[in-house]
Amino acid sequence: MAELRGALIGCGFFAVNQMHGWRDIEGAAIVAICDRDPERLQIVGNQFGIAKRYTDAAEMFASEKLDFVDIATTVGSHRPLVELASANRVPAICQKPFAPTLADAKAMVQACTEAGVPLMVHENFRWQSPIQAVRAVLDGGEIGTPFFGRISFRSAYDVFSGQPYLATGKRFIIEDLGIHVIDIARFLFGDVSTITTRTARINPAIAGEDVATMLMDHNSGVTSVVDCSYATKLAVEPFPETLIEIDGSDGTIRLAQGYKLTVTGKKGTAVSDVSPPLLPWASRPWHNIQESVLAIQKHWVDCLAKGIEPATSGADNLKTFALVEAAYAGAASREPVRLDTLLG
Repeated sequence: MAELRGALIGCGFFAVNQMHGWRDIEGAAIVAICDRDPERLQIVGNQFGIAKRYTDAAEMFASEKLDFVDIATTVGSHRPLVELASANRVPAICQKPFAPTLADAKAMVQACTEAGVPLMVHENFRWQSPIQAVRAVLDGGEIGTPFFGRISFRSAYDVFSGQPYLATGKRFIIEDLGIHVIDIARFLFGDVSTITTRTARINPAIAGEDVATMLMDHNSGVTSVVDCSYATKLAVEPFPETLIEIDGSDGTIRLAQGYKLTVTGKKGTAVSDVSPPLLPWASRPWHNIQESVLAIQKHWVDCLAKGIEPATSGADNLKTFALVEAAYAGAASREPVRLDTLLG
């Protein structure tokens, strides 16, 4: 199979991880990059040896023969860039948050569907190896039928120093972090019918919420609690680990801090270390996120090669996006929100 020719749009803070990932993947290569900031374009281009550099995405599409595009810009530009990719019949990966509104997200999915090109949202948290290990235990049936789950991300890590714009938006933790944790809950327990949400702002220096607690009813019969905080000071900082508790009819799963996985089930109790590998270009504590970037990009290349829909396709991610919208609506009303009212 010929190597897939890709382009990256957006050369900011997180995109460097994607570039490292692409460099490690067989069967695909980034042949062009695009950013409106010439300085960032030069830094990334020089670091990764990319000669084709553009400040205008339309010019890049017109000049390059591309098999896919990786859109790693901020949310306001996602819809026009995805629609530009679909107009050029180029499959697209889109960074999260997927879109400013659910209406925009639906329009992006429709544009790619009508153009007949794949669209995947870069929802990488579910691709972390510890999360995949939990899913493997569930699939193996060791704890029987799950009935309760808790997916938790609580930290006091300073995320604002690297991404200062996070402190200025009226929406913060659900939109930026909670979307990942909600998606993990969907990955483990299936789709959601109803969500109830409470939020708080503990840090007075930011504009949005930095604490959120969500209670979700899954169609599978599981009740899950998804809780997120950037205001939780602990003796050992767990960032950026997601901790998981699952109770089933025949046992339990606990993914604890330090990537310790404890499974108590039909065969007794087993404890294992599911720490993610430290890739050569990765750095602690980000290495679990960085590893998941490589994993989801490999998944994308594999799906393109086989002609199958990615696990986090645009259509699938609409369900995660709708949960984010429902969470904010429920936090404001302090009432449960049914998902069929948003997706119906």
